[in-house]
Parts: sequence; C-alpha cells; structure tokens
Amino acid sequence: MSYLNNQVGYRDELLQTRSIIKKENWVLLEPDGLVKNAIPGYVNCDVTILGSPAMGASFADYLVTAHAGGKKEGIGGDGIETFLYVIEGEVTVKNADKEAALTQGGYIYSPEDKPVSFENKGNSDVKIYLYRRRYEKVEGYSAHTIVGNANELEWISYEGMENCYIQNFLPTDDFGFDMNMHILKFHIGASHGYIETHVQEHGMLFLSGKAMYRLDEDWVPLKKGDYVFMDAYCPQACYAVGDEGREEVLTYIYSKDCNRDVAL
Repeated sequence: MSYLNNQVGYRDELLQTRSIIKKENWVLLEPDGLVKNAIPGYVNCDVTILGSPAMGASFADYLVTAHAGGKKEGIGGDGIETFLYVIEGEVTVKNADKEAALTQGGYIYSPEDKPVSFENKGNSDVKIYLYRRRYEKVEGYSAHTIVGNANELEWISYEGMENCYIQNFLPTDDFGFDMNMHILKFHIGASHGYIETHVQEHGMLFLSGKAMYRLDEDWVPLKKGDYVFMDAYCPQACYAVGDEGREEVLTYIYSKDCNRDVAL
C-alpha cells in the first residue's frame, strides 16, 4: 500500500484532513491521504477504491491511473454492469460488442453480461473513473453497450435554469438501464433550485471548480479532485463558488440508480 499522491515522509504541518466519513449517510474523500489498493488483474496501474459497500453504497467506484502498457481485462460480467470514463489521456476499451479508442471525456457502458477491458497503448498516463454495480433485471428489458464522448453531448438546461446544465451519458427513457451517469455544470453563483431528497444514491467525482455543498445537515466545502458518496434520502444541494472570470466553473460526474421499483 502507498499513497495516491506519492508523498512520503513527514510533513511540515500538523496532520489534518478534510475527509469526513458518515457511513450510510454521506462521505467526503479528499485526494490527500487516499491510498493505492492492490487488486489482482490490474497491470501497471495505480488503483484507488473510492465508493464501496463498506461505506453503504450499492456500487463500487475507482480512480485508476494506467501507466504505459497499463491494462485490465474482464471487468464486470456475471451480473455486474460497468461504466468507464476517461478523465485525461487516451485508452483503448473493448467488450464483446465494440472496441474503441477513448480520449478525454470518452466513456463506455458495458452491460452485465459483457465484461469490458482497457489498455493504455501510449506512453503517457491515463486517468480513469470506473464504476461497477450489480444489474437489477426486469423482465422484457435489457441494457446495451454505449460508447461516446462527453465533449459531443448536448448541455441541457437543468430544471429550467440558464446557468446550470446537465449531460446524460445513457438513455433516460429506456427501462433496460437501471442506472445513469451525468455531469452537472454550475456557473459561479449558480445552485440547485432546491434541496433535493430522494431514494437514489450518488457517487460523485469533482472535475473542476469549487462548491459549498449541503450534505444532510452540513454545508461542506468541496473542490476539484474530491469524491463524495451520498446515500439514499440524504438532503443535498450546492452553490458554485469562486471568482467569476478567474476560476473554473463547477463540474462533477455522478452516478444515479434509476428506473426500478423498491425491492421488498
């Protein structure tokens, strides 16, 4: 085990962290202090497990840095669906349906019966956000492989607000899919229209900007690189903060379970 930021030895400051762990409610993981996890099958990759059932999630999220020649074969399958998103770099992905070279913003959704593999065939590092979840089957419906790139997706006005936008990675009108992945973008000063409370869970990776985020009863400062898990019914909303014109807009990618009734 080693640290994600590769820093070793003592620091000048007292030990401190912004990470907050409230299992089965919400969790904040800041990048500093995250460790690399050794997982069989990952070749020449640094892997950090983010969200997991150990914190209350029904899914698993990973941050993967694939070095030159880095690869992993057979992710998912046997009932596990997979979503892979490229944060930076270029990587080749393949399942039984498709093979594609994904660049920054590229993604693949692979259904529960089709394991997916990736390989970094270049010389530069590739940073990947990876999601795994057990698929909830419904008779008469099925999911299918989707490959795309966020840079080619439409930005849709979020809840009618013209300074907040959303991208949908997967179909929103197909019951074959039991989850979706989105990116939300808030211009500085923008916010949710209300504090949301819903049965869906979220795993959220912040890609740019800064926010004050309401998580249950707490207002929490967040920024690029932070990861948040939000359990069902956790009240949540945010404001994008910063110096407009000088700092980045707020964007984060997040998962959401959907299109299924409550299992009793």
